[in-house]
Amino acid sequence: MLDLHFVRENLDAVKAALQNRNFPIDSLEKFVQLDTTRRRVIGESDAINQQRNHSSKEIGALVQTGKKDEADAKKAEVADLKDKQNELEHQRKKVEAEMNDLLSHLPNVPQTNVPVGADESANSEVRRWGTPKEFDFEPKDHVDLGEALGILDLERATKITGSRFAILNGAGARLERALVNFMLDIHTTEHGYTETLPPFIVNRKTLFGTNQLPKFEDDLFHLKDERGLALIPTAEVPVTNYHADEILDAKDLPKCFAAYSPCFRSEAGSYGKDTRGLIRQHQFEKVELVKLSLPENSNDEHEKLTENAERILQLLGLPYRTVVLSTGDMGFGAAKTYDIEVWLPSQNTFREISSCSNCEDFQARRMNLRFRRAGGAKLEFVHTLNGSGLAVGRTWIAILENYQQADGSIQIPEILQSYMNGLEKIG
Repeated sequence: MLDLHFVRENLDAVKAALQNRNFPIDSLEKFVQLDTTRRRVIGESDAINQQRNHSSKEIGALVQTGKKDEADAKKAEVADLKDKQNELEHQRKKVEAEMNDLLSHLPNVPQTNVPVGADESANSEVRRWGTPKEFDFEPKDHVDLGEALGILDLERATKITGSRFAILNGAGARLERALVNFMLDIHTTEHGYTETLPPFIVNRKTLFGTNQLPKFEDDLFHLKDERGLALIPTAEVPVTNYHADEILDAKDLPKCFAAYSPCFRSEAGSYGKDTRGLIRQHQFEKVELVKLSLPENSNDEHEKLTENAERILQLLGLPYRTVVLSTGDMGFGAAKTYDIEVWLPSQNTFREISSCSNCEDFQARRMNLRFRRAGGAKLEFVHTLNGSGLAVGRTWIAILENYQQADGSIQIPEILQSYMNGLEKIG
């Protein structure tokens, strides 16, 4: 959430940032109205407080000189002033609640080096790795490959649950599990992350902390429960909230977590998009990377986190490119985002497999996550970062398509074979 004082003092800059994000600026006009009311109420309350203090001194003088009736009359005036001040305090709290609600609906302000653009067409490529394989046959997509091998069953998943769910069988299920273990091993042993296994159900306060609420209410799978619980859309939600409402010591930052979880997204606004196969599912698996950083280090930590996610693709031998998202394509809470896109031969293009974002203090402010430097310095908000390291299902897709053979079999990347009990090929 944006800082109230920052918005007030940088109103024009915030307006420009929202326009660059294709976000309506009407709410800022309401913000100005509320802020004007808040200032007026505070001013009136301060004036009354001064008047009460002055009257209290007068009452003391009247009592000392024996003017009891005048003192009693002045006391009645002070009581009236107190009632007025209580009413003004009620007005102030109401206005501030409206301002905070308004701010909770505003997206983060992009960093100045983020490309300005309306949509993904303005994204800027940063780098590429690997060369897409040239096949001497027409490459199939992961659905045709998986179903022919008996490792992917979409039809029975639809029968059991509905559309946009999948069943993996045999070596297909083993490959999914191998990828999870492989990713966690690399991130914990080579990249220094602490493995954590969070709850897969969270409450509304937690969802608010990582900005799923109120904006993405309809994209969640809610439990029919009076506690307002929901299935997690990503492990970012519980892991980033791990230290919510706490004060950390600056010397303990950064904190780096790697978490496996299933993810659940109803994606109410995405029907009709990428509905074939495993590209866009209501349930999928992910290994998530989360960092809690000092503000001055968060950009460097962002670069490292992105490189950590890229390393998985390099070890698997999967060609990819990394792009920085434009202002119109970034997520709600991000100040800057890199998307890593893996090459899919069947589509002859790169497709997103990870988004790595620096949210700066946007989420920490919502979850009241702060730290203190040495010497008793004032409290500051932590910077939070997150990224997929990687989306497991899309990695599964990329392996099938990039390692397919002419006979329809799938070569297992050498680095994964030990995770597959020595299996070299799915055929």
